[in-house]
Amino acid sequence: MGSMNALSVQWQGFFFLLLLLMACAVLVHLVRLALLGYRALMRRARPQPPAQDPVYFLVERKKKRAKAEYGAPKKITFK
Repeated sequence: MGSMNALSVQWQGFFFLLLLLMACAVLVHLVRLALLGYRALMRRARPQPPAQDPVYFLVERKKKRAKAEYGAPKKITFK
C-alpha cells in the first residue's frame, strides 16, 4: 500500500507539471497575440501622410561617344 501512495504522488506531480507547461504555453501565446494586436492598432491609429503627387525625374539619355580619329603617330624625342 505504501508504494501505491508514492506512485500516486508521482502521477500527481506529472499531472501538475503538464498543467504548468500548458499554462506557460497559453500565456506565451496570449502575450504574443496581444503584442500583435497592439502593434496593428498603433499602425492603424497613426495618421497617414497626405498622398503626394508622384515625382518624375527627367533623365538625359546617354550619348554614344564619337569614335576617336587616329592620325599618323608622332615621333617623341627625349632630351
